[in-house]
Amino acid sequence: MSDPSAAATQESGAHPADGAASDDAVCAQLLEGVSRTFALTIPQLPAVLAPVVANAYLLCRIQDTIEDEPTLDVASKRLLCAHFAAVLGGQSDPISLRDALLPRLSDRTSPAERKLAQELPRVIGQLRRFSPLQQQAITLCVTRMGEGMAEFQQHASASGLDDQAAMDRYCYFVAGVVGEMLTALFCDYSAGIARNKELLMRLSVSFGQGLQMTNILKDLWEDLGRGACWLPRTVFTGHGFDLDQLRGAQHDPAFQRGLLQLLALAHGHLSNALRYTLLIPARETGIRNFCLWAILMALLTLRRIQARPQFESAAEVKISRSAVRAVIASSRLSARFDALTELLFQYASRGLPAPRLT
Repeated sequence: MSDPSAAATQESGAHPADGAASDDAVCAQLLEGVSRTFALTIPQLPAVLAPVVANAYLLCRIQDTIEDEPTLDVASKRLLCAHFAAVLGGQSDPISLRDALLPRLSDRTSPAERKLAQELPRVIGQLRRFSPLQQQAITLCVTRMGEGMAEFQQHASASGLDDQAAMDRYCYFVAGVVGEMLTALFCDYSAGIARNKELLMRLSVSFGQGLQMTNILKDLWEDLGRGACWLPRTVFTGHGFDLDQLRGAQHDPAFQRGLLQLLALAHGHLSNALRYTLLIPARETGIRNFCLWAILMALLTLRRIQARPQFESAAEVKISRSAVRAVIASSRLSARFDALTELLFQYASRGLPAPRLT
């Protein structure tokens, strides 16, 4: 069996110790390129956790790159996801996956994502230096994500998912598994956090779904442009709207009623995300801030969608940099105090439809 870490080091010509430092630096640069938000939030985590979570995010982003590449057919995506799983499990080397993936990426893949694919051996090299439990948690998450994405890609269409249960299942594979992974990493890091592991695990799936539903609603027109829609058909038919008529439907009152129902569901999941955050001991302000920033930015995005249901692109409902700065400042002030954190959540969610869950 090949050693992916050794292969990456050999290819770069670095000594192992130098390779570790180099891999860490490259991975930090890659994170900046593919996600300004996570490049901002992940450094808030404890120093021993930040590189682990950053690595996990980069691996998930590679999985996303495979899913989002429009020139790949479903069979090719399945093969690449299986190859990725083999690399994560140590049955294949990362260079072979890089060489299989890079030529298949079109100009629809961003330069930052292409760079990430190019540096895949370094990302895997960094993964191999984490503890066995950390590697296991990350590998399980990314592998499950790939299996789920392959399943849904086979049935992806512009007509939406069948029902809310299908949307819930999709959100689990692309975000709920991330919540479970983070919870495993947090509990491994802190015995105080681990005392609530069972409840945190349950809430983590809902936390992930709240964030993913926010992204689905924000990006729905861009997704439609790629021929995909992740909205549940039955929610909209219940309001008298057919998702087959989605293009140009922004001003249709029936469509807007369905959108409002999904906003309430997302709000409900983000309420569970708040419960999750408050189960983290108050002294762990870095982890609390990591969670709170994501929750608050999602709430502000939902409010922008509600205020402009006729929006035609994600750019129209993206929160401003000043709003991001306000989230950071207010969270830092309140994170140690449960009552203040709850008040901040209520303030950020004001005007949204009452939270509900299925």
